[in-house]
Amino acid sequence: MGFKKDEASSSSHVLSIPREDTPLLGKIQHLSSPSKTFANVFIAIVGAGVLGLPYTFKRTGWVMGSIMLFSVAFLTYYCMMLLVYSRRKVESHIKAAKISSFGDLGFAVCGPVGRLSVDLMIILSQAGFCVSYLIFVANTLAYLFNYSIAKPDPRIWGLSPKAAYIWGCFPFQLGLNSIPTLTLLAPLSIFADIAELGAMGVVMVEDVMIYLQNRPVLEMFGGFNVFFYGLGVAVYAFEGIGMVLPLESETRDKDKFGKILGLAMGFISLLFGAFGVLGYFAFGEDTKDIITTNLGQGLLSTFVQLGLCINLFFSFPLMMNPVYEVMERRFWEGRYCVWLRWLVVLAVTFVALAVPNFADFLSLVGSSVCIVLGFVLPSLFHLIAFKDELRWYGFASDAALIVMGTIFAVYGTSSSLMEIFAKKA
Repeated sequence: MGFKKDEASSSSHVLSIPREDTPLLGKIQHLSSPSKTFANVFIAIVGAGVLGLPYTFKRTGWVMGSIMLFSVAFLTYYCMMLLVYSRRKVESHIKAAKISSFGDLGFAVCGPVGRLSVDLMIILSQAGFCVSYLIFVANTLAYLFNYSIAKPDPRIWGLSPKAAYIWGCFPFQLGLNSIPTLTLLAPLSIFADIAELGAMGVVMVEDVMIYLQNRPVLEMFGGFNVFFYGLGVAVYAFEGIGMVLPLESETRDKDKFGKILGLAMGFISLLFGAFGVLGYFAFGEDTKDIITTNLGQGLLSTFVQLGLCINLFFSFPLMMNPVYEVMERRFWEGRYCVWLRWLVVLAVTFVALAVPNFADFLSLVGSSVCIVLGFVLPSLFHLIAFKDELRWYGFASDAALIVMGTIFAVYGTSSSLMEIFAKKA
């Protein structure tokens, strides 16, 4: 389907690519072993989106939700490999520079328009992830410390608990996002990943125990009206398309990268599917948009939820770093600019205040920018890079992903926005 590993001849022109030194992975000093590559893929993909899967399975039905999740996982892997093969193809024609990122590939294939498209999608997607982090942290803290039957509508200094906690995070995020290098945040990143995995394990064990006691009524299939909602959350859950080229660059045995990536995606999709199904099986129609709030307010539940909040709180500056790289490159000649970072944090904070529901926002980001970034642009770049060599089925598969991805993005975005506005009304 257009996956060609053999590179073209090197007797080609020299293309000068403006450098894009994205510091997410730092400078490559040692190439990664297969096990480290697997771990890096896992860290790059697993994020907060998994926490909205049980609620999504409630909306779509657990069978329909599982089918959508595994289908999205396969297509995400397919499009990641399209980027890898496109990079190898284009690099075989370039003598002067290496393609180190998604944006570099966009420039090499489509010129400034290609890079602008990638930059815009990365800004919207990464900032969208961070909006969801703030919503999760604020809603979880409000649930743990403020809501009760006696006080159905509590206030903190005249603000809703969600708004109070979001503004409470704001000055600390200004400080964290002012750090010019990610080196100091690396230990926090490792802690955040360990905390999330531990919390997911605890939640899944609790889900099994609760299901064995309650055995709620479950739906296998939802209606067509929730298809795009489920699709958006599933696409959001597999975040990380922008990291695939840097990850492949630092792999020691590049011929094995496709197999390692496939194994990692298969394992992650099974983990996501189990987490979503078990969460829905445990609580049925009572499943909430943030699954951890279904666990009650006991000591273990509080510990798990606080662990996830700490995880996402410290993940915020890490996820925002690609946004700063793009903004500073475009508006500040690539130099560090603290006030520009603060303006971006302020904008993300305002959006988080305006969005009422965690899972609805996951669907919006997934249905819009994540579909374009994950499916449309990789297929378009592959189609252009291999235009003279693709057979009819390779051309058809790329064209189908471009057309269907665009349709799904437009319709899914409008559907998610109507869902959000309906709940605000």
